[in-house]
Amino acid sequence: MSMSERILVTGGAGFIGSALVRYLMNSTTHQVLNVDKLTYAGNLTSLQSIADNPRYQFVQADICDQVRMEQLLLQFQPDIIMHLAAESHVDRSIDGPAAFIQTNIVGTCSLLEAARSYWQGLPPAARARFRFHHVSTDEVYGDLEQTDALFTEQTPYAPSSPYSASKASSDHLVRAWQRTYGLPCVITNCSNNYGPYHFPEKLIPLTIINALAGKPLPVYGNGKQVRDWLYVEDHAKALLCVATKGRVGETYNIGGHNEKQNIEVVKTICTILEELAPIQHSTLNIQHYESLLTFVKDRPGHDLRYAIDAGKIERELGWTPQETFETGLRKTVQWYLARKDWWMPLAAKLQ
Repeated sequence: MSMSERILVTGGAGFIGSALVRYLMNSTTHQVLNVDKLTYAGNLTSLQSIADNPRYQFVQADICDQVRMEQLLLQFQPDIIMHLAAESHVDRSIDGPAAFIQTNIVGTCSLLEAARSYWQGLPPAARARFRFHHVSTDEVYGDLEQTDALFTEQTPYAPSSPYSASKASSDHLVRAWQRTYGLPCVITNCSNNYGPYHFPEKLIPLTIINALAGKPLPVYGNGKQVRDWLYVEDHAKALLCVATKGRVGETYNIGGHNEKQNIEVVKTICTILEELAPIQHSTLNIQHYESLLTFVKDRPGHDLRYAIDAGKIERELGWTPQETFETGLRKTVQWYLARKDWWMPLAAKLQ
């Protein structure tokens, strides 16, 4: 790969996508076209800091619109497509799976076909350089029942929710386009991301925001579900590493080596808030944030444990996470305390 690439990012206004775009603008010389439909989770305010960069451009478009995707590919002439556009909230997939099927499966198929048409029309040198990087999730692997087991790139798929089933389907489509048509693809499966600009309905930002307002901190079931947590800026670096250095046809698992029970995550946030945002008894009628903890009925089909073996990307590409869970979570809480201007309008819409 050359020093400066032309990279088309789908879903670049989402949580992980915006972190990737900010990283590409702030730490590389790559040119970026951000293509995002701007659904409820897409937010251009997450990109205000880089919006005027001459190497960056944004187009509002839907990946399901294959003709539009073909037009954008021909206009921008990317060396790499990094495909992050997806419906991603498990609870929403349980309430309304159709949107997940449409975007995550049909949309990925449309994008693959647009990419194949574009790639086949490239001159030989550009064809050899081109990459399609599909960004997926560890949820495709289902539940880890053994307490010492880890997901590897060879773990069989066993998705539990409509969301994870739709992502598993899109992974299989990408592999099929690689095998059948020779489209040069790489896939990454990541663990739970957290960090700045995370949509307020997700566990960590929801806990922070509810605690500050003195509202209940909902925890599913007994709270002992285990997740591996990955700081979003570490993930962005890993994604670029795979897109530019990964071997065609390979899958790379990306994890933070931070397995925590959900209840532990919520309690740790409460402890950090006690220090950074001491309770004002005149406004909140509580003694400790942790007293807001509320157990709620468990999610249907809730997987008990996810944990990733990220050894392959470390051995082959040299990537390791820089943030521990403790340093990353503190940075995240500090960001939410400082950026109420970003999250308060979004949280109000979720009421």
